Amino acid sequence: MVARERRADLLTVREVLDELGGVSRRTFYRWRELGLAPSCIRLPNGELRVRRTVLNAWLEDRAEGAA
Repeated sequence: MVARERRADLLTVREVLDELGGVSRRTFYRWRELGLAPSCIRLPNGELRVRRTVLNAWLEDRAEGAA
C-alpha cells in the first residue's frame, strides 16, 4: 500500500499537463528550459516525474493575488 501511495505522489508529465488544463508537452518542456516549470525527478529510464506536493506548491506560488 505504501508503494502505491508513493507512486500516486509522483505524477507523469502527461498527468501534470492534464492537471494544468491541457498545457502542451512542448510548452511544459519550454518552461523547463526557462526554469519556470515545477521541479522534476528524472528516473533512471529518463522519464520525468513531478511530486504532487511540488506541483501544488508551484501552482500556489502562481495564484493571482499571491503574496
